[in-house]
Amino acid sequence: MANITLVDDDENIVTSVSMALESMGHKVTAYYDGASGLQALESDPPDLVILDVKMPRMDGMEVLRRLRQTSNMPVIMLTSKDEEIDEILGFNLGADDYMHKPFSQRLLLERVKAVLRRAGVDVGEAESADPNASKALKRGKLTLDPARHDCTWDGKAVKLTVTEFLLLQALAQRPGFVKSRDNLMDAAYDDQVYVDDRTIDSHIKRMRKKFRQVDPEFDAIETLYGVGYRYRES
Repeated sequence: MANITLVDDDENIVTSVSMALESMGHKVTAYYDGASGLQALESDPPDLVILDVKMPRMDGMEVLRRLRQTSNMPVIMLTSKDEEIDEILGFNLGADDYMHKPFSQRLLLERVKAVLRRAGVDVGEAESADPNASKALKRGKLTLDPARHDCTWDGKAVKLTVTEFLLLQALAQRPGFVKSRDNLMDAAYDDQVYVDDRTIDSHIKRMRKKFRQVDPEFDAIETLYGVGYRYRES
């Protein structure tokens, strides 16, 4: 169903997670350190990567940081650290989801399914009943094409992660209307995924930075402090 790369230095986790994913029909390729994992991800990009934080040669945060310079492939981070700052840093660097060790394999499989679905990868389920879900959306200088996962601003490409794309799509569908952080969580995450307000804020911050790289005057995403965000169509 999907090509998944697993990068983790714990052989037991690699074996058990690989077996679980393969039982669902996925093809799994495993690497045991960050450096070799990054090289493989860059040379043969998968549909999704599951990436451990603490690894030899190069840790998962550095792999993610380098990966996000050239790729927006979906990333689920794994960590044995029970530190909130690690989760915040991971989301700031562009992770799509996060799981703490030890974790339920069943929950991991649900997270994998959810992230793949959000990325538009066929996971063997019926297509959305919403006929507008895959139609291109144009709002002022912004164009979003969900079918191709393409985003442009004034004709210039803006590379967004799966989560960023879904958040922006939710905002741009109704310009001028305020979306609370809870509304945005519902739009970008499945029911099995729980994130806090700061996660949404981190994604919005990264998104603005990407748009300002192609247009320093970009201000289409407004913050209403204590309320949420809205898209302002220019």
